[in-house]
Amino acid sequence: MGCWILNESLSIILVLSWLGVNLYLFIDTFCWYEEEESFLYTRVILGSTLAWARASAVCLNFNCMLILLPISRNLISFMRGTSTCCRGPWRRQLDKNLKFHKLVAYGIAVNATIHIVAHLCNLQRFHWSQSAHAEGLLAVLSKLGNAPNESYLNPIRTFHTNTITELLTTIAGVTGLIISLALILIMTSSTEFIRQVSYELFWYTHHVFIIFFISLAIHGAGRIVRGQTPESQLRHNVTFCRDHYAQWQKAAPCPMPQFSGKEPSAWKWVLGPVVLYACERIIRFWRFQQEVVITKVVSHPSRVLELHMKKRNFKMAPGQYVLIQCPSVSRLEWHPFTLTSAPQENFFSVHIRAAGDWTEALCKAFGTEGPASQELWSLPRLAVDGPFGTALTDVFHYPVSVCIAAGIGVTPFASLLKSIWYKCESQTQLKLSKVYFYWICRDPKAFEWFADLLLSLETLMSERGKAHFLSYHIFLTGWDENQAVHIALHWDESTDVITGLKQKTFYGRPNWSNEFRQMAYAHPSSSIGVFFCGPKALSKTLQRMCRLYSSADPRGVHFYYNKESF
Repeated sequence: MGCWILNESLSIILVLSWLGVNLYLFIDTFCWYEEEESFLYTRVILGSTLAWARASAVCLNFNCMLILLPISRNLISFMRGTSTCCRGPWRRQLDKNLKFHKLVAYGIAVNATIHIVAHLCNLQRFHWSQSAHAEGLLAVLSKLGNAPNESYLNPIRTFHTNTITELLTTIAGVTGLIISLALILIMTSSTEFIRQVSYELFWYTHHVFIIFFISLAIHGAGRIVRGQTPESQLRHNVTFCRDHYAQWQKAAPCPMPQFSGKEPSAWKWVLGPVVLYACERIIRFWRFQQEVVITKVVSHPSRVLELHMKKRNFKMAPGQYVLIQCPSVSRLEWHPFTLTSAPQENFFSVHIRAAGDWTEALCKAFGTEGPASQELWSLPRLAVDGPFGTALTDVFHYPVSVCIAAGIGVTPFASLLKSIWYKCESQTQLKLSKVYFYWICRDPKAFEWFADLLLSLETLMSERGKAHFLSYHIFLTGWDENQAVHIALHWDESTDVITGLKQKTFYGRPNWSNEFRQMAYAHPSSSIGVFFCGPKALSKTLQRMCRLYSSADPRGVHFYYNKESF
């Protein structure tokens, strides 16, 4: 419990730090625009909505600076693999990069909404101040710019001006509209429903961010919001002259005030992250040019395609993933797939389940639906970017590790189990002394490609006298009546009727409370890493179990939860 509290505390500290910086920037900017003398005359027309617009703009720039960092995969992998400051609980925060990306996106949406509403109010105030009802200082300020040698403060020059038309003829108006539409498109296509129904739609619309950032960088170039120039402030004392506007230019202390737009600053905020992300894409393009040789293609049941590949200077670790592009399917789309091979093998492999337009087209291109396999030389070209690190690379850092997979989520653990097999065969000393492996699957045919790996590992462990090292539990959650009869007839055989393994398959779903209680009892003073790849609902259950069965005593058992995410 204590370690879980530490991990959660760090997450809360990071979120509160982000909120704190946003709050500080907002309040500081708001107060500055409410008090700054150079914007005193601007406030006469706009009131407090000036400060609302500018404060939200600064927070918007800050969040736009952050939004690209969590999705810079090479940066995250570098921090995970080499940085001494990212160890232990801090390192596990890197696994929450996508959560932070979404959090920052919400920050952008909130501040963009405030900014838009504030500027719509500003536009109406500019327009109204040109009406016949405006009087006094407000009327004088709005008329500035009509005479020679005067600079304007109000961009709406007459009351009969159509504000929408006027807005769409300015740089700020056009870019603001583009930014708003791009943000709406990106946010609406990022929902869980859209990603599940059409990942391609999500992928393509997300790349509207290029237009978003270009428009953001030039948005302030229009300089619609204007303030008094420093030179004018020296000659025109606003504290005195605001009450003597009728004598402007007649009285020596009050010459006509001069105004100019504020220097655009958004580009300064986002330049660094954009350059960093551009380097990320340059690295991907460079890797795209590198040749990938396909050495083997295997079509498995349950619409799973296995690809064996080779690439020059490709080095991997267990649990890492790659991004794959197939130009014959799509020249733009890259999709993440966990590596299922071990570092000790002279190739790298992935298992791809046909579960969407792109994966179905890829499987079809590799002839999985045809009567005969294609020649390797005739197969479509593939490009590979990576590998990139994930939470699973920390499996060997714990004395006890629990690996839990649901459905095709088993693929990350194939690489891990293969690596364990090679390490045991070479009798390499490991910090890891016990592995619990759970696989929950609906389709019995899905076990076929993975059963051979478990069987070889089971056999090797027995030969090495380490039968206790790996404890695996396979759960089948879907079967029909004929399968049930077949299972019942062969129940007494020495090997399992589904997998062919000595360990019998369980039917139904695990009782996670019992499983965690038994592990906590078996390892009373251990640090246990829990690694999961699968659906969100099960992830929440496992996270709750880790919290529930971790000891409050620092010397007791502690479960550290890690979820595979791309």
